Amino acid sequence: MIAQNVWQALGRPGFLCSGWLLRSVGYLTVSGLTGLLTLVVALLLLSVGGLLAVVVVGIPLLGAIALLGLPVAGIERWSLRMIDARPVPDAHRTPPRPGPASWLRTRFTESVTWRELGYAALLMLVLWPIDLLAVILGLTVPLALLATPLLLATVGEGQQVNVLKAYPVTSWPAAFATCAAGLVALVACAYGLGLLAGSRGALARFLIASPVSPLGDRITELTRSRLRLVDAFEAERGRIERDLHDGAQQRLVALTMMLGMAWLDAPAGPLAEQLTRAHDEAERALVELRELIRGIHPPVLTDYGLDAALVDLAARSAIPVDVHLALPQRFSRPIESTVYFVVSEVLSNMAKHSGADHGEIFGGYSHGRLVVTICDNGRGGADVGAGTGLLGLGDRVSVVDGRLSLSSPLGGPTQIVVEISCQPLPDSE
Repeated sequence: MIAQNVWQALGRPGFLCSGWLLRSVGYLTVSGLTGLLTLVVALLLLSVGGLLAVVVVGIPLLGAIALLGLPVAGIERWSLRMIDARPVPDAHRTPPRPGPASWLRTRFTESVTWRELGYAALLMLVLWPIDLLAVILGLTVPLALLATPLLLATVGEGQQVNVLKAYPVTSWPAAFATCAAGLVALVACAYGLGLLAGSRGALARFLIASPVSPLGDRITELTRSRLRLVDAFEAERGRIERDLHDGAQQRLVALTMMLGMAWLDAPAGPLAEQLTRAHDEAERALVELRELIRGIHPPVLTDYGLDAALVDLAARSAIPVDVHLALPQRFSRPIESTVYFVVSEVLSNMAKHSGADHGEIFGGYSHGRLVVTICDNGRGGADVGAGTGLLGLGDRVSVVDGRLSLSSPLGGPTQIVVEISCQPLPDSE
């Protein structure tokens, strides 16, 4: 079985002859040079930003120090592939909107950004000298010991050579003994570099990798599949609405017109009465079909947004309902549809069960949350398990990462709050 990382390679007898030793040396070299470069850049940003801070220009430079972990982590993810075949996924979120402001807001509010900054600080202050010193000593000491006989024969002319500038060797037995010690040092340094590279890689992976368990991956995938189902359901709802509007409704309109023309041409008598009744039934069916189309997906919601749709919904309510909403933004179709149909169902329950003579809808959007509250002055006592459909409404809201809460003490009032974590559409601001 092929080794997948340096730890597996260290446990096999062929480590010295494999490419994992060179991979370990390369990884430590890249890490050391990255830490040194990061230290230089941080000092430059700190000094220049500190000097220019009095004229405000230096403040962005000082703020850029907090983002040093991003390129350092990017280089680390690339270099980790030298010693570990397992990928290190980027845990950063995609900004909700294009532009530098949204990107900066997202990065500064992510925990992974600060973990990466912590790793960058550790690398530039502590780890990079260790990495470079280990590579330099791990390569030069064994090679210098191994080359002692050659140096004694050439540079020392068979008389004396100073090994590592410190230990004099004046005889051939001593030179070959030093060469043998070099073989031992080569093995020890090779495994030492492998162990150091493996430990450094594990530390880097712990600090910059996303802490997601297999269960977390499963939950993430289930959440994504649920959102895909919601989008598919909304698309299918829109297709049915278009088919009814452009197909069945137009045929009913044509049928109503034909019956009206036939009634005008028919002589007075039983036939005219039958045509009149047929014309009236066709008109009622047309009205019901229009209400059905509006219930599937109201055109006002598509054309003008959630606030206008809720105002229209309140105007058609059986009891007076005041609307106070501040929604300058548009939201995605699943979110707007969810809020609309929840409010529609609540208003229907209010008219049937609450005994209220007045209701109110209010809310708005702030700090990444859409909040809509529906309340009435009825008798209260609403219960999720009483068959009023509130449990189903809560499930529907949860599909779009929201929450529905109910407050309905006996004697009233009843208040239902819908909260959804979301972002407005980019072109709605």
